[in-house]
Amino acid sequence: MVYNFLTLPVTIFYIGNGFAHIYYALKLKKKYSDHNFTNSFLIFLLWIAAGLVYPLFFIRDTSQVRWFEGLAFQIICIYAPLLIFFILYYQHQFVLKKSPHLRNNRTIEHFIERFTLMDIKNLNNRKVALKTDIHRKAFHLLPAVIIIFLWLFAVYIWDGIWNADQFWGISGTEYGNFLILTVGYTGIIIFAALDYIRLSHIFNKNNIYHLLPTCISNTLGKTLKKNEIYEFTRPVALVLSLIPTLFLPFGLFTTVALIATLGDGAASIFGLKFGRIHIPKSSNKTLMGYISGFLTSFGISILILWIFENQNLTILTIIIIGFSGALVFLFIDILNLKIDDNILNPIFCASLMSLLYYLL
Repeated sequence: MVYNFLTLPVTIFYIGNGFAHIYYALKLKKKYSDHNFTNSFLIFLLWIAAGLVYPLFFIRDTSQVRWFEGLAFQIICIYAPLLIFFILYYQHQFVLKKSPHLRNNRTIEHFIERFTLMDIKNLNNRKVALKTDIHRKAFHLLPAVIIIFLWLFAVYIWDGIWNADQFWGISGTEYGNFLILTVGYTGIIIFAALDYIRLSHIFNKNNIYHLLPTCISNTLGKTLKKNEIYEFTRPVALVLSLIPTLFLPFGLFTTVALIATLGDGAASIFGLKFGRIHIPKSSNKTLMGYISGFLTSFGISILILWIFENQNLTILTIIIIGFSGALVFLFIDILNLKIDDNILNPIFCASLMSLLYYLL
């Protein structure tokens, strides 16, 4: 548990971003009455929590560990903001000056216009709607896949095959933590910065929406829902919600991450493709979506827990824990609360599954 001059700046940086987030949320709520302030407030709390727990991931305090802490600090607090700055500078100095007409096209009004046309296509064409939903779910799945890959690389290749731990003086688990923390915390900062730019249209004098690259704007158009135009993007909420689960055994963390992404993706995609019976009738949720989400969550839980935790858990315990996670996912899906399920699924699935993991 290391609070020092290398980890504390990340804590302060994240707490600062938390307050920036809530400031934006208050402005959005004032301008758009349908802004989901509850989600924004919960994400604000997750920002604070992520900052406070960051130093706790570094168990040992050695010269080798401090070298990696220093590198992580530089990437998260210096290089990531500099990257955003240079992107904005390049857009302002080279792109917009050469093509000034782009400034008029890069407005929230034009984005909504393009988004509305796409939304109409989704309503009129089930295949187009399905393709859009696949884009969305793949976008949400990407952070979890990257985190899992980094851990496997650190433990089974960097440590297991290369024996790099003997040279660097840290274990594969510690190196995996470093990779996941650095990439995860940096990714959150970058996504948050893009949100700050995208939502800056709420400020009359400080609107820098036009500096948002066209390719990013187009990507967002494929991944946002209509009610998310004036909201923060979901990957930030998802990764922030997953951060506390990094304290859990890796198999349990992976299970929670994949339930929150694959389970949700299966429910949405299969529900859209094959769903006919809507529950409730006025909702876009379908019986097929519920069944698909539950079975996918249950299946992926058993598979991942068996692969990574078979030495610690019996097959019966694996089934019970997997079933509990799938049941929590189904319950949250049925309730269809206004709170983002990217926040609810990781927190509640992790809570129940970890409780059973240590009790059974």
